[in-house]
Amino acid sequence: MRCLVTGAAGFIGSHLSERLVAEGHEVIGVDCFTDYYARERKEANLAGLRREPRFELVERDLAAVPLEGLVRGVDVVFHQAAQAGVRASWGSGFETYTHHNVLGTQRVLEAAKNAGVRKVVYASSSSVYGDTDDLPMRETGRTAPYSPYGVTKLAGEHLAELYRHNFGLATASLRYFTVYGPRQRPDMAFNKFIRAMLTGAALPLFGSGNQTRDFTFIADAVEANFLAGTTDALGVFNIGGGSRVTVNQVLEQLGEIVGVAPQLERQGEQAGDVKHTWAETTRAREGLGFVPKVGLREGLAAQVAWQRTLL
Repeated sequence: MRCLVTGAAGFIGSHLSERLVAEGHEVIGVDCFTDYYARERKEANLAGLRREPRFELVERDLAAVPLEGLVRGVDVVFHQAAQAGVRASWGSGFETYTHHNVLGTQRVLEAAKNAGVRKVVYASSSSVYGDTDDLPMRETGRTAPYSPYGVTKLAGEHLAELYRHNFGLATASLRYFTVYGPRQRPDMAFNKFIRAMLTGAALPLFGSGNQTRDFTFIADAVEANFLAGTTDALGVFNIGGGSRVTVNQVLEQLGEIVGVAPQLERQGEQAGDVKHTWAETTRAREGLGFVPKVGLREGLAAQVAWQRTLL
C-alpha cells in the first residue's frame, strides 16, 4: 500500500509509520511540529524512519495548505494528527484545537474523497464519552464530552461518518483509551510519574488517585490501526487494552518497577478530567480482529526502560 500518516512525528504516528514500513508499505508522513512539546522529542521519534527509503516526511499544516498532492495515489490515510491534551483545551487555546482537530480533519476527508482514497482511519478518543457512569463504555452509548478537546475529537468522528454516508468514503474511527509506552508525550501522566520517580522529584497527583483508566499499550494501538487499514471494517471502534486499574494501582506498580516509593504531591481535581474509563471492545474484536496482547506490568516496564535512556 501507499499510506499517508498524519502526525507522523508524534507518539502513535511514529510507531505506526514504523510498523507500516516494516510490513513493506510506502509511507508519506506529515507533521507540522506544533509547539505543544519540544520539536527535539518529535525529531527523536523520527530518527529510525528517516533512514528508511520507503518513508518520506512532509512538513505541512493540514488545515492551511493544499492537500491534493499529498493524497494523490494514496491507498489509506491514517489520520493521527491532532492538537492533544484535555487540560490545555480550555480558554484561548481552544482556537488551536478547532484549527487542527476539526478544520484539519475536514480538509483531510475532503481531499481523500476527491482523490479516491480507499480508506481513512481516524484517531478518535475515549474523551468523546465524557464523565459517565454507564460502564463499560460502548460505541452505541451516549457521547457527552467533558472537555473542549473531547468536543473536537467527537466533531472529527462525526465528519468521518458524514463523508462515509454521504460520499461513500470508507472510514473507521478508533476511540483510543489512554495509550502509553515508549515515546509517550511528556505531558501525559505515565511519563510524568516515571520521570519524577527516576529523578527523585515530587510527583503531582490530581484527585484522589481512585479514578480508573483503561490503559492501552502502544503496540496494541498500532495493531488496531493496521487492522483497520487492511480490512473492510467501517464505523466506530473502541480500542482499549483491557488493563483497567486505578491511578493509585499504577503508582504502586511503577514504584515496584523503578524501585522507589513515589513522593506524592496531591492536588485538586482538574477541569475536564473524568472519573472512569472502561472500553467494551466486542465490536473491535469481531469487526477488526483486534485483541490486545500487552499487559499493564509488561507495558509499564517497557516505558520505564525507555525513559531511563532519556536521563
